[in-house]
Order: sequence, then C-alpha cells, then structure tokens
Amino acid sequence: MIWIALSFLFFTIMVAVISAWKTRDDKLDTAEGYFLAGRGLPGIVIAGSLLLTNLSAEQLVGTNGQGWASNMSPIGWEVGALFTLFALALWFLPTYLKMGTTTIPQLMEARFGRGTKLMFSFVIVVMYSILNLPVILYSGAVVFENIFDISGIFGISKFTAVAILCVVIGIIGGCYAIFGGLKAVAVSDTINGIGLIIGGLMIPFLALALLGHETTGGGLVEGVKYLVQAEPEKLNAWASWDAAEPALPWPLIFTGMFFNNLYWWCTNQSFVQRSLAAKSLKEGQKGAIYCGFLKTIGFFYLVLPGVIAYHLPSIQDKLAAAGSSAIDFAYPALVSAVVPKPVMGFFAAVMFGAILSSFNSVLNSSMTLFTLDILPVISKRKRTDAQLITIAKRFGIVLCLASIIIAPFLLYLPAGISTFLNQMWGYYGVPVLAIVVMGILAPRMPSFAPKVAIIVHIVCYGLMMNLLPFHFLYFEVGAFVIDLILMAILTKAAPRKEAYVLPDLEVVDMTPWKYRKPVIAVTFILLAGIYVLFSPLGLGG
Repeated sequence: MIWIALSFLFFTIMVAVISAWKTRDDKLDTAEGYFLAGRGLPGIVIAGSLLLTNLSAEQLVGTNGQGWASNMSPIGWEVGALFTLFALALWFLPTYLKMGTTTIPQLMEARFGRGTKLMFSFVIVVMYSILNLPVILYSGAVVFENIFDISGIFGISKFTAVAILCVVIGIIGGCYAIFGGLKAVAVSDTINGIGLIIGGLMIPFLALALLGHETTGGGLVEGVKYLVQAEPEKLNAWASWDAAEPALPWPLIFTGMFFNNLYWWCTNQSFVQRSLAAKSLKEGQKGAIYCGFLKTIGFFYLVLPGVIAYHLPSIQDKLAAAGSSAIDFAYPALVSAVVPKPVMGFFAAVMFGAILSSFNSVLNSSMTLFTLDILPVISKRKRTDAQLITIAKRFGIVLCLASIIIAPFLLYLPAGISTFLNQMWGYYGVPVLAIVVMGILAPRMPSFAPKVAIIVHIVCYGLMMNLLPFHFLYFEVGAFVIDLILMAILTKAAPRKEAYVLPDLEVVDMTPWKYRKPVIAVTFILLAGIYVLFSPLGLGG
C-alpha cells in the first residue's frame, strides 16, 4: 500500500509541476488568456485535451459497465464519435473561428439576440452543475473506492467512502480550473492522456490473462480463446433494432447516436472550447482529426474490459454483492483484480488525472459561460478583466461545493451513470444542435424560433421517454426532426426582414490543414474494419 501511495503521488505531482512550468509565462490576467489560453493551442494539445475531456472515469466506468451488461455494441459511443469530430473539423470549427466565437451562447446572441444567449447559458450552467460535475466526481470516487478499499480500511459504508473521495477530488480538480485557466487544464490533459491510454490499453491484456487462468488454468492465449468461444454474441457490436439500454441498437449508430455525438463534440461548450482556443484553423482541424483517429482504438479500453469482466468468475462474485450498482462497479472491480500492485499507483494516478481532466474542463467552461455570457446580462456594471476573473473563480468555488454535495447520491442510480447522463442531456443537447445548425443554414429564421423549439422539444422528448418502450436515442432522432420542421415552419411563417450574414472577424489564420482529407479517409477504413471484426461475420458470429 505504501508503494502504491508513493507512485500515485509521484505521477500526480509530476503532472502538476509540468503543467505549472509550461504555463509559467501565460497571461492569466486577461479574459482571452484565462478562458481561451490566448488562442494559442497547437493541434496535438487540442487532440489530447479533447480526448481527455471525454475520456474520463465516467467513460471508463460507465461504458465498460454497459459492455458488461450487454455486448460490444456500446463501442458506438466511442468509435462513432469520429464522424462528429470530422464534422467539427470540416464545418463547425471553420464557422466558429470565422465568427471569433468564444462561447456557443455568444453565437446564439449574435444570431438570435441577448435573451436567447441568456437562456442557453443559464440552462447549460445548471446542467453542468447538477449533472456533469456530480457524475464525474461520483465515477471517480467509485474507481478509487474499489482500488484502495477506503470503506474497508476505515470501517465505513460505501456511501461515506464515496462522499469523502468526492470531496478530495472536487477540491483538487477545482484548484486546476480555478487558478490555472484553460491552458493549465489543456496541458495537464495532454500529459494525463498519454498515461491513460498506456494504462487503459494494459487492462484488457491483464484481464485476458486472468480469464485464461481462471477458466482453463492457462494464460493470455487461452483467455482469448475462451472469450471468443464461450459466448460469441457478447462480441457482437450489432445489437438488434429493439435492444434495450445499455445496448446500442444498430440503426442508432447512423441516426440517434450521430446526433447525440454532434451535440457533444460540435456544440457542447466544454468540448468546443478546446478547439476555439486553436492558434489557427489548421491546428484546430489537426486536433479534431487526430482525436478522431485515436477514437478508433477506444473500444479496446472502454468496452472490451467490461465484456471480459462478464466472463470472470471472481468478478461475478464481487458484483453479486453490489446489487443495482453492479453495472458501475464492473470496471473498478476488474482493475482491482488484474493490475499488479507495483503498477497500481501509476494506474491510480492516471485515473485520477482523467477524472481531474473532465472535472476541470466542465468547471472551466461553466466559469466561462457565467462570467462572459450571464453576468453582463444580470449586471450592467463595467468590469475590468481582472475583476471578471475574480468573479469567475468565486463562481467556480460555488460550483465545486454544489457538485460535491450532489455526487455521492448517484450511487443509487439503477441504470448506470453513462445511460443516465446521455438520457438527461437529450432534453437539452439535441435542440441546441438543431438551433445552431438552423441558425447557420437558415439566415432568415426569426429570433423567437429557438425559444419555441426548445420548449416543444422538452415536452415531446419527455413524453416519448415516458410513454414509448424504445431506446432513448430513437426519441432523440424523432425530437431532432420535430425541432427542424418546427423552426422551418416558423421561418416560412415569420421570416426576419434581413438575412443574417455571418461575420468574419479574422481572429486566427483560416488556412485549412492540407492533409485533412487523406487522414479522414484512412480513419474511416479503420472504422469499417472494427465493425466487421465485431459482427456476425467476425468474432460476433
């Protein structure tokens, strides 16, 4: 235990020191320097930060839990994201950078007026506060509870142990985002991203070796054979059209999940903010496309370990005692079982960094939205950049405390954290996507259309969720189509007098990356190979 603690502290402190050194000369006393890293991020840093903003403990815990409870179909959440990352690189990002956008609600103001911006900013901050931030803290706490057995060491309940860990993670994560700004978050993301990929890729090999030992007395090769032969259907990524959560029905790979991912990667502030901080369009496109390429190997550490855990007798015994929370304990239990003690400290530090990454990113985006979008509307007082940054830090502290209070109670969610998170964001994310798309493509859409669309969407999506017995992503498709039709009708019935013209503020060099199309083509070939491998024609048969 001492070695684990020491190696954990060494890697964690090393990341903090490197991040501090890399940002030592940054100007954090200006709004652009604090919130957008001075618009100076290179492609590789953007790719690492994008990957880590998404790839955190809630992804490792939640998506592997989905694999444990269903089959390989949840890989769609990971590898399917490359479609939308390429959409970000080729269409959304050039539009955002051309307009000089700092936040998505600012785009809403430019297009539809201040009232729309305030509505969107307020709802996003509330959703971040009561949904994203608590989920990140909870999932991280679950991982560390299973790795270090805090409840067993101190003789306390799992709920108490999770609550204590939420406090610790929340305080440390808050320090990064509140006192370091976006640049510190992005640099630490990149470093932790390297460690997380190394650590994450290690887990399935160790798990397969344990599977071979427990089932046949062999090793890695025997484990692979058992996994392929025991229940081939668990390796099938093409779930039936009417499969229930947490499986992902195959039609949704091209419909509901696509729109869900479009929201997250192309219009969600905590993701898009990394790309908006690019030093040029070329670097922003590199970051998005590199991240999409890395997504093709994500299934290996995000779903496959959960499927392996399903076959391990020792893991099943542990999960039997977890009851309704078993889906979220599958991956932590696997990590605790297979990672060698000398390496456990490093892996724990990498996991800790991933937790901090997502927490930092969402917290930084919340602070940005409140300070730049909400505050100027509720208070007309003129403030200097230094005063705005002070207010942002105080608001960040409040959000930290709120998320720490809410997070432990997520222990009682029966559907698993990933399913819960995606279901809830369907109420808001899909109409935001529809409004951004229509706002750009329909220059005569009136300013009241977004307000009407989001109200109708919430009602329609809520009714579908509660009355129809299908996967929630089908409802996102239906609601998205309703949103588009409604806004098209409103545009036809009451068009604005003058067509909106996208401004060109020339904040960065808009020369595109010349290798963007070849790299995208290679990535699509890899994606096709993955889905053939995990199909009835391959291992899933």
